[in-house]
Amino acid sequence: MAENAGLENHRIKSFKNKGRDVETMRRHRNEVTVELRKNKRDEHLLKKRNVPQEESLEDSDVDADFKGVMGVIQLQYAQCKLFQQNVTLDAILQNATSDNAVVQLSAVQAARKLLSSDRNPPIDDLIKSGILPILVKCLERDDNPSLQFEAAWALTNIASGTSAQTQAVVKSNAVPLFLRLLHSPHQNVCEQAVWALGNIIGDGPQCRDYVISLGVVKPLLSFINPSIPITFLRNVTWVIVNLCRNKDPPPPMETVQEILPALCVLIYHTDINILVDTVWALSYLTDGGNEQIQMVIDSGVVPFLVPLLSHQEVKVQTAALRAVGNIVTGTDEQTQVVLNCDVLSHFPNLLTHPKEKINKEAVWFLSNITAGNQQQVQAVIDAGLIPMIIHQLAKGDFGTQKEAAWAISNLTISGRKDQVEYLVQQNVIPPFCNLLSVKDSQVVQVVLDGLKNILIMAGEEASTIAEIIEECGGLEKIENLQQHENEDIYKLAFEIIDQYFSGDDIDEDPSLIPEPTQGGTFNFDPASNLQTKEFKF
Repeated sequence: MAENAGLENHRIKSFKNKGRDVETMRRHRNEVTVELRKNKRDEHLLKKRNVPQEESLEDSDVDADFKGVMGVIQLQYAQCKLFQQNVTLDAILQNATSDNAVVQLSAVQAARKLLSSDRNPPIDDLIKSGILPILVKCLERDDNPSLQFEAAWALTNIASGTSAQTQAVVKSNAVPLFLRLLHSPHQNVCEQAVWALGNIIGDGPQCRDYVISLGVVKPLLSFINPSIPITFLRNVTWVIVNLCRNKDPPPPMETVQEILPALCVLIYHTDINILVDTVWALSYLTDGGNEQIQMVIDSGVVPFLVPLLSHQEVKVQTAALRAVGNIVTGTDEQTQVVLNCDVLSHFPNLLTHPKEKINKEAVWFLSNITAGNQQQVQAVIDAGLIPMIIHQLAKGDFGTQKEAAWAISNLTISGRKDQVEYLVQQNVIPPFCNLLSVKDSQVVQVVLDGLKNILIMAGEEASTIAEIIEECGGLEKIENLQQHENEDIYKLAFEIIDQYFSGDDIDEDPSLIPEPTQGGTFNFDPASNLQTKEFKF
């Protein structure tokens, strides 16, 4: 066994181009799903303004797609006469420091209303007016929870702006006061403080780690209990997502350890918004390297994560596919944990999903399985997924075709001879060769790499593979690549032609025609027998 393993390792190393070693065959997300990440950022904001749909304080329905929208505001402002919309900033500033509680509350509320306007709130004007220290001072007024709430709301909306605007709130020393308000006996004040902290944490790893260092995690997680209103829990879950974001640097390990048990509870939640955010939080944690992947595995959440790949809600599927996909960028052992949860049974539906981005992510996932050990490669074959990957290679949009090229090429490196034979039997070579004419140099190199590996694996029967390549127009494409601007590509193209297509024409040289097998089944006609099960190298 050890000797075989040594030979296999030597074979793998001899097949690969620069950069294609066992570790780097597994492909992390950076280059793969920029588009998907961009889509997700649009739908799941790092920061959010609290913009009421109407100024009425009556109960109204909450838009389920707008994460964390405040529910019913229970305070009544019977004594307050609201400022008119044309109220000047100077008047707001002057009245916000008034000794008259009613005047002060009206002024702070007027500032909040300006910041809650739907379009172009005057955040910079309010910051320049010098109101920030006044609003922060209002957060200390435990005797006036209505004032605390309005000030927190105004600061939340300032912190929802640009990084500079968020930093202005941080520099005004609001964060310690927001943390103190997490212990307020008034739930709406607590919730607004949670929202404000979520916007600050969402500004990036520096703000995230600053808020963590002041002790946000424990009081935040204490809100996860059966009595919490659903709108409040949505906000808490959204803040947890922001705590898990960013990997340069990733969140502190102690914080991840604190958060994981909460995510293991929230993954059972029936609210779609909470479930989606919970799974995205797990996806961010699993995108932080093998140590964080192992922490997620050790939490025991993976068996509950995998079934979500077949959830009826596409947002849940998308997040779950991202999370399990990140896990299989880890070691073979970490990948096996996911495979042991019968993950591959979900992939026929994912590979035929009406949404192209799901197809792309699914093939990306499988490219990391085919980068694994031979048992893992066999699992993909046994699940009947190779023909589906080849279908995406031939018919998918270009992003999906690119992932399929990686999946096939990785298999030619990781797979046994019989596994690579199976690829050829499934007629992989024509659609594989079609990608040799694309403009993406990385794709071209991956395909050339895979074709060379197949030819090497074929050994004495390489002439048959060469025939198939020539019949489907691949040879002409490889010849054209000898003039490619990329040095690695033209060298590899030249090498393939020199080793497998030089000298006499294959059809005219009897010594290059493969002998029939004992059963007489190897009389290989590329045009008609590509699917034959009897084909052997």
